[in-house]
Amino acid sequence: MSKVTLERTLEHTFERIGKLVNERLSKLLFNRFEQGYRTTKYPDHLIHIPSPYRGRPEINFECDYSIMNLCAQNCPQQALLISEERKGMDLGKCVFCGECERLSEEKFIHFTTDFSLATARHEELFLCDENPLPKIEKEINEKIRKLFGRSLQLRQVSAGGCNACEQDINVLNTPFFDLSRLGIQIVASPRHADGIMVTGPVTKNMQQALMKTYKAIPDPKIVIAVGSCAISGGPFYQSSEVVAGVENILPVDLFIPGCPPHPLTTLKALIDYFKVTL
Repeated sequence: MSKVTLERTLEHTFERIGKLVNERLSKLLFNRFEQGYRTTKYPDHLIHIPSPYRGRPEINFECDYSIMNLCAQNCPQQALLISEERKGMDLGKCVFCGECERLSEEKFIHFTTDFSLATARHEELFLCDENPLPKIEKEINEKIRKLFGRSLQLRQVSAGGCNACEQDINVLNTPFFDLSRLGIQIVASPRHADGIMVTGPVTKNMQQALMKTYKAIPDPKIVIAVGSCAISGGPFYQSSEVVAGVENILPVDLFIPGCPPHPLTTLKALIDYFKVTL
């Protein structure tokens, strides 16, 4: 092939590539403009979740004792404590199956669409007359908030979970939620992280890996337990092969209940706990 022929061939090839790139790029740009801005304005604008979602439960402790006792006996997680001395529901154990709501015909428990479930104190996950709502106190960890309120890097560790919690954490990185707009990022290396988000019941096979990840994070660091498995062991709480809760081996700063927690539950928890500023 002569030099002139080669130059013409290359010129023709590059011309075709250029047309193809321009065509695809124009389609991409047109599609983007057509879709418009899709990122939510939350927390400036509230989001209402449809009613099939089971969020914060409303509990009627004046309900007939036999109904409450029936729900407690049929709870697969033993999340309901019904006795003469004390009555309540442990959100850390609850997997939001809705069995108690069905059995009581909503007379005892009704799940609302409120996704505000997180708390910084484990004992506040137990809902009773004295503590009807989980909450994050304003005075908690002011030093942590000053350090990480504008920039927070987290390493997510799946410690033997079913991947449901992990998937809903990943959803926060989609264009709709765009977690990075809040200065929060999920990073690959624990040495780049300010803390860890732990999901799963912490199987014995993952315990050492979790501890190594925790130790690799520079101080000060935070630990976030995401999902009922990470808080209490979830459906595996009776297994001898799980630690049944991150708090049994690490100090937990933030508890986010759910099975799995809705992305908005996790997002609101991070914003409230760290007082993230936009």
